[in-house]
Amino acid sequence: MQIEFHDDIDAIDATEWNRMVPDQNPFVRHEFLAALEHHGCVGERFGWIPTHLSLRLDGRLMGAVPLYFKHNSYGEFVFDHAWADAYRRSGLNYFPKLVSSAPYTPATGGRLLVDPEGDPQALRKTMIDAIKGLADRSGASSLHWLFPLPEEGEALLSTGLSERLGVQFHWHNSGYADFDQFLAELTTKRRKNIRQERRKVRDAGLSIRLIPGFEVTPDEWKLFDLFYRKTFEERYSLPTLNQGFFQEIGQSMGEQVVLVMAYEGRHCIAGALLYRSKTVLYGRNWGGIQHHDSLHFEACYYQGIEYAIAQGLQVFEPGAQGEHKIWRGFLPTLTRSYHWIEHPGSRQGIDQFLSHETPAVLDYYRSLQANNPFKES
Repeated sequence: MQIEFHDDIDAIDATEWNRMVPDQNPFVRHEFLAALEHHGCVGERFGWIPTHLSLRLDGRLMGAVPLYFKHNSYGEFVFDHAWADAYRRSGLNYFPKLVSSAPYTPATGGRLLVDPEGDPQALRKTMIDAIKGLADRSGASSLHWLFPLPEEGEALLSTGLSERLGVQFHWHNSGYADFDQFLAELTTKRRKNIRQERRKVRDAGLSIRLIPGFEVTPDEWKLFDLFYRKTFEERYSLPTLNQGFFQEIGQSMGEQVVLVMAYEGRHCIAGALLYRSKTVLYGRNWGGIQHHDSLHFEACYYQGIEYAIAQGLQVFEPGAQGEHKIWRGFLPTLTRSYHWIEHPGSRQGIDQFLSHETPAVLDYYRSLQANNPFKES
């Protein structure tokens, strides 16, 4: 058995890596992670330093972990700023830390990839232990697995990591024949609200076009990059993706990329970027140069629901946060992350914090269910 850590994902064969990606999750595919590296979306500038693990047995890739040394908590969507502040006040260094995640992507997916023909429990334990060893050698304060699969969470718990809960809002396909059948399952108030929002977009003279990734032109990616950057600048935040990244994923994994573009006449004014696996649709980025009432809901939610129904996808994850999504058919869903803190005193303090936070998150989750937009039946 041979375990290595790589600062360049291209050191690992793409076909071997993708063979282990469950459900062809787009954010764990070699092409997605490689495009981030090729175009400077990760690295020293943004505090995501690639350190991917590979595990080989007799030369065959049997396991892999998308892994990064982090020098900040940007782009993780599991907020540990209070933990970092507690370290600082104690005179300790919280950074660097080790994080297994898809950068800038709060979507559940494989984090402990294993060969389908291998022993998953043994392989996962071996990789977790190897990463703990790396943390010890490198002086990393902690390990964090963000949004892993349920079976991976079980392995992480069994090796001493602590679980943290969060809440997102996901749409589920109940075998709808079309969007109208989905609407028919909602309460009268919510159904009328959605129809009104969609009507506002039509009445404004706007049209929507869905483009598969491999059909998007360089000029269209340039426009979408403009929309994306404008959104971040308006929020005084840092755009990490760029036109080169968008163009590369459009070509390298275009069958899993969908660009939603909104037009006023012949002029493109806004766009949303979606990804898909075999069974799940993911909403990721949005932006525009004009504001129109309800256009965001149409491009980011309703077009995605229509696409998921047409493609027979089971779930639509539109991104993190946003209680307003409940009114549009997205139900509260628990998410999980797992954490190991090297310093015994800090580990005890964070476990105590989680013992209070977890019941509060569950109470919040249960309270949200009272706003279910579907008919009682």
